[in-house]
Amino acid sequence: MPQDVVGAEIPGGAPLDYRPVRPTRSAGDPRDAEEAARLLVEAQSPVLYAGQGVMYAEATAELRELAELLAAPVMTTMEGKGAFPEDHALALGTAAIVLTGPAKHFLAASDVVLAIGASLTRHNITTATLPDGKRIIHATNDPRDLHKAYATERAILGDAKLVLRQLADAVRDRLDGKARDARPVAQEIARLRDAWLAEWRGKLGSAERPITPYRVIAEFMRAVDPAEAIVTHDSGSPRDQIVPFYRAVAPRGYIGWGKSHALGTGLGLTIGAKLAAPEKFCVNFMGDAAFGMTGLDFETAVRVGAPICTMVFNNATMAIETGHMRLSHEKYRTRDIGGNYAGIARELGGWSERVEDPGEIAGAIRRARRATEEGRAALLEFVTGPEQAFSYRRAAAG
Repeated sequence: MPQDVVGAEIPGGAPLDYRPVRPTRSAGDPRDAEEAARLLVEAQSPVLYAGQGVMYAEATAELRELAELLAAPVMTTMEGKGAFPEDHALALGTAAIVLTGPAKHFLAASDVVLAIGASLTRHNITTATLPDGKRIIHATNDPRDLHKAYATERAILGDAKLVLRQLADAVRDRLDGKARDARPVAQEIARLRDAWLAEWRGKLGSAERPITPYRVIAEFMRAVDPAEAIVTHDSGSPRDQIVPFYRAVAPRGYIGWGKSHALGTGLGLTIGAKLAAPEKFCVNFMGDAAFGMTGLDFETAVRVGAPICTMVFNNATMAIETGHMRLSHEKYRTRDIGGNYAGIARELGGWSERVEDPGEIAGAIRRARRATEEGRAALLEFVTGPEQAFSYRRAAAG
């Protein structure tokens, strides 16, 4: 906090006279919007790529309107996950360090990509790499991002909500007021999703012990309505396992991150989410290494009365670092970690349970949710194996 704010004197008992500054927004240059609309309408296979700026601008409705007018599929960055409802027929899911099957296919097949509310920074965690040869329309409210990472055919500087409104109106005019038939695209997305999920059915429904994290994720999605939850991952394996498969249906129902944050960040994010939205089931997924970094902050949730639910994947190793730490592990067992995290949570005053049987996952999730509804911070510890399979994961550190 700024030093002058920290040192400011506030009269005792007097109400704080705080008046928020009214935000200012600017739309894009109308010529840029018209040209972008022409490119989108003329494209054979357009794809919309939504970033976190769509959520900041509260522009999900406008994004949906544009997608439905064009019958264009929509994928999101990791930080933009939830900006477009992932249960929509035109949703491709997330395209970042890991991709869904439909996102991978349509990104490769696209001829025009509209990136809206995204910086398009080349980052090995939060965004996908756009293949060469794509015609790119980039709409952002930060001029520093334009033409920074990709050759952009049409750049639009403006607020995501206002720009999407301009694009939707211009596209509608070019289509004579009639939306395109989205059924062929939606059917292709559904076919690709079914084929992709079929490849993962063995993991998502596995009865193996130790438990695979993918079974936990699948059971969580069956047990919890995403409209009633706020979910976040942690760095490393939990992030790359949950991001492609969890379907976020509303803005801010999922907190995606991963640029410069440390292991354990998700725990603090979830406490903040619960304080901001006490009616939501607020859950963070973390590994045992992340718990080792910040796990004692579970006591903070207990102390401040923030009944969150922490789910720990305890595989007793830093599995994602197997290749990177081979020599040090051979000499000093540097990847070995462990502990009874359910026991720690219980001693810190929370509700907890340790789960080793995959048949107990669903029941444990329901019991944990009941504990949070009763006002108790909850922790579920799942004894998992060193899973190293990911959905189209790029090589990356962290």
